[in-house]
This record gives sequence, C-alpha cells and structure tokens, in this order.
Amino acid sequence: MAAPLNRFDGSTVYSAFTSFGSVAAAAGGSDADVFEDEGQLIAVWGRMRFNDTDLAALAQRHGAAHALAQGYARKGTDVLTDISGACALAILDGRGEAVLAIDRMGTRPLCYCVVAGTLVFGSTLDAISAFPGSAAEVDRQAIYDYVYFHMVPGPQTIHTGRHRLLPGSLLIWRDGELETRPYWEMRYAEDEKRPMPELKKDFLAVLREGVREAARDGAVGAFLSGGTDSSTIAGILGEVTAKPARTYSIGFEAQGYDEMGYARIAARHFGTRHHEYYVTPADVVSAIPRIAAVHDQPFGNSSAVPTYFCAKLARGDGVDVLLGGDGGDELFGGNERYATQYLYSLYSDLPRALRKGLIEPVALLPPEIGIAGKVQRYIRNASLPMPARYDHYNLVERLGAGNIFAPEFLATIDVQQPRMRLDHAYRGARAHSLINRMLALDLRFTLADNDLPKVARACELAGLEARFPMLDDAVVSFSAVLPPQLKLRGTRLRYFFKESLRGFLPDEIIAKTKHGFGLPLGPWLQTYRPLRQLASDSLADLKKRGIVRPEFIDELTSKHVESHASYYGTMVWVLMMLEHWFRQHRVVV
Repeated sequence: MAAPLNRFDGSTVYSAFTSFGSVAAAAGGSDADVFEDEGQLIAVWGRMRFNDTDLAALAQRHGAAHALAQGYARKGTDVLTDISGACALAILDGRGEAVLAIDRMGTRPLCYCVVAGTLVFGSTLDAISAFPGSAAEVDRQAIYDYVYFHMVPGPQTIHTGRHRLLPGSLLIWRDGELETRPYWEMRYAEDEKRPMPELKKDFLAVLREGVREAARDGAVGAFLSGGTDSSTIAGILGEVTAKPARTYSIGFEAQGYDEMGYARIAARHFGTRHHEYYVTPADVVSAIPRIAAVHDQPFGNSSAVPTYFCAKLARGDGVDVLLGGDGGDELFGGNERYATQYLYSLYSDLPRALRKGLIEPVALLPPEIGIAGKVQRYIRNASLPMPARYDHYNLVERLGAGNIFAPEFLATIDVQQPRMRLDHAYRGARAHSLINRMLALDLRFTLADNDLPKVARACELAGLEARFPMLDDAVVSFSAVLPPQLKLRGTRLRYFFKESLRGFLPDEIIAKTKHGFGLPLGPWLQTYRPLRQLASDSLADLKKRGIVRPEFIDELTSKHVESHASYYGTMVWVLMMLEHWFRQHRVVV
C-alpha cells in the first residue's frame, strides 16, 4: 500500500517511500534515517557507511543522514564516492533542487517520474501512483521486453514516463530539469599480478567482513541451497557470530530438481541449526497471486516461489534478516554459460580468413546429422557476434516474435530494443576480456534486474529483510582486480573462488554443478491438474488483451508443454505471471 506523500520544498518534490512509510516517520525505522535543517531534508534508506573518517565519525554520533548533509555541503555530489553499503538516498535543499541516488549494485531501488513540473519519487512504482495526477499508463514496449527478459530491465519500467535509477547512478533535479548519470562504474583491472596466497588472504578477509557487517544486527539466518555461495555465507556466518548459523533450505519431490542433499552436507559440515521445507505444487498455486502482487511490475522468474517459502520458513523461526549468496556468480564467474561462451570463443577468435575461407565451406556442407551436425551447430553458434551469441537460447528469439505476439501489438513496439540494450551494456563494459564483459552484462541484467528483486520481494512478502554479503563494496572491488583467468580457467568456473575455499567448504559442494532453487514447473504442469488449470485459465484471459497470438497460446498449452515441458514451461510461467500482475494491480491493457 502506498505511503502518505511528503511535500519537501513546498511545490516541486514529493516522496513516497513505501518501505518505511512516510519519510517524516522514517527516523524511527531500523534502516532509515532523516535529517532536517533550515528547509533542507536528507533521507537515507538502508545501511549507509562512509569511507571518509570524519563523516564516519559524524555518522556514528548523529546518524547517516546528518553525516550525508555535512558531506554534501562540503563536496556536493562527489560525496557519493565516499559512501558504501546497500542504500538509497534523497537530498533536498529546500530551494526546489534534489539529488537522488542508489547503491553501486542496485540493492535499494528508487523510482521516479515528473508530473506537471513536480519530481515524484519513491521506493516502488506503486508508491508514486498515490501522487495526484500520476497516471500509470502501461508501456507496451515494456511488456515486450518483459516477455523477452522475464522482467522489465531498467531504467525503463512497466509504466510510460516512470523510470528506475540504475545501479551506481544519481539523479539531479534543478530548475525543472532532470539529469541522470553514473557516480560509480565497475572498472576491471585485468593485468594485476599478485601471488595466489596473497589474493586468497585478501579475499577471505573482505568476505568475512562483508558477512560480519550484514549480520551485525537483527535475528540473522541464511539461505542454504547447497551451492558454493550459500554454503560459504552459512559457514562464515557461524564463524563471525561464534554460534551455529540458522540456515533454511527448500526441496522438491521431483527428480532432477531436489538439491536438499547438498544443503544437508553443508549444514552438517558447519554445524548449523538447519531447517527444511519441501515446496509442493499446491504451494505454487497458492503463491502465484501473492508473488504477482508484491512486485510493482511484471516479474517472471519462477524461483521467486521457492525463495518466498524459504523466507517464510525463516520468518516462522523468528528470523528477521536473511543472508543470500547472490552476486557470487556475477563477480567470480559461476554461470555455466561462461564456460559455453569460452568454447565458442575458441572458434570465433580464429582468423576470419581461416574460418570463412577454409573451415566453413567444408564443415557446413550437408548432411546436418550425427557428429557433422553437431560441428555445424557449433560453428553457427560460435559465428554469432557477442552478445547476441550469449543470448541465443532466448525463447523469443528462438520461437520468433511474430509467432508469439499479436500483429497489432507487434506493430507498436521495437523488436530490436532488447538486443540493443544487451549490446549497449556489453560494449560499454569497462573491460577487455570475454569473461569480464560477460560478468558486467550479468551484473546489469541478471543481478540488478532479476535476482536482487526476486530475493528482496520474496523476503518482503514473508515479512523479513534480505541482505547480500557477496555484494559488500570491498568484495565487489576485490573481484574487479582479480585476473580474468582466475575467474574462468578454460571451462572451470569460479576457479579462484573454489580454490580459496578448498578446505573450508566440503569437497562435494566444491565439485557439484550449479543448480539453486529451480522450480520443477514443467513436470508439475504435466502432473498437477490445479496448476495446469490455473495456467490454462490465466492464459485464456491473456488472450483477450491483444498481446499474444491466441493460436500461440493454444499451441503452447496443448502441444508444446506436452512435448517439452521443461523448455516451454518457462514461457507458460512468464505469460501466466504477466496476466496475474495485470489482475493483482487492476491494470487494463
């Protein structure tokens, strides 16, 4: 529900911070602080820290907002480079000027729009909808981009004219004009040469400090999927608190999806107070409307469901802060597609004359069967330019936008925009190596726009707070100077990360392949009638909105899911959650 709006300067700036109510009431919140002096108002949401020793001392005595006010008076927006931690902030000078900013990784969101010459901002899109005259018109391009990415990538939002600040960026509002720009960017130093023991020592130090900082207040627990990230966080949590960590895991009664065995290995190894819950298909049916409602724009990552039930399990155990391992893959090279792209690069990096003049004229001759067919598919995929090659499994690309979307809808959008967004982010990365460019791309899309909102909103729905020790600024800075070959060594993922934690983590977890809280949606769509019926009813209603071709929906539910449930089940989920978001937010398209 939207909070009361707060008039800061009498006419031109309004705020609607839902996460802690009105800014005026926020001073009593555990992670919010407000400072007001002679018409100036400074609001901080989150856990702000200062690298400047004077400002740090001032924050210790009088609070982060007071220290930020003093820093801004001395340095202007340059004060943002002295700030670390997961936070969002607003600086309002009392004369109609405003500065908004969010943390480097984008863990604390800020949305904004301009209505009749007034800057309106808040922690959610739903919050700023409370402003009189703030029309929430759906952006049709954003609908297309949602189906493409399974979320709406920033800075755009589902609503026309409303935007989100990108990670590490600021907004300046002055004389009715709005400007946004980065105040921090990930810059990869790719030629650092330091001994492995020294790197390991520094890494473990910043990682432990990140967990210690995240666990410094509240009743703290940790997600435990049994992967390297969550197991590391759980193990270090026990160390820094000098007591058994409280850990929470989700399982599934579905072959190939249940990772509970690895979670139990980690729990036994670190002696945690471990709790488990097995998600059922009935749980999924009950959670779908709630998941759709808690997100202020369409969100199609199905692992939001098990994340929510894991957070709910922890909340029932008295936990009010859950630590997640999110970010480790995007900082240290843990996604399987990094290894795949390395294999493709072995071919794409060959001289063009050799590829086009000698190899391809022979290798691409028919027939495309057996080993020859595999070689031909490899060459075709490897020949795609990055980042198009990186995303070539995308469902919209593979199925064809014209086969999915209604012609009238498709005529109103730019089908090239998602690819342009990916290309812009990839080529704008401050890196030269393939692995670091991929990491930069995933920090932007996979982490900031997908994984962090998923965990944060699931925890919000369960009634607790999510924190991410892997995204502590010192850990992020360390990852930026780690040599590329230590992140991905050939096809060996997270080489440095795993070697540094060898002896700390169980060997079974270091050796396991990545999985996480993946939902067995495809199998359950085939076997659990209420879920299949909910999906069918939802997609039947979506047919009427003129977005997706009715024929595609019919084929999707009757033929495609039957033939390849795991693959096409993802598209069912994405479209079903779009319809439920429309319903929960009473949106007419």
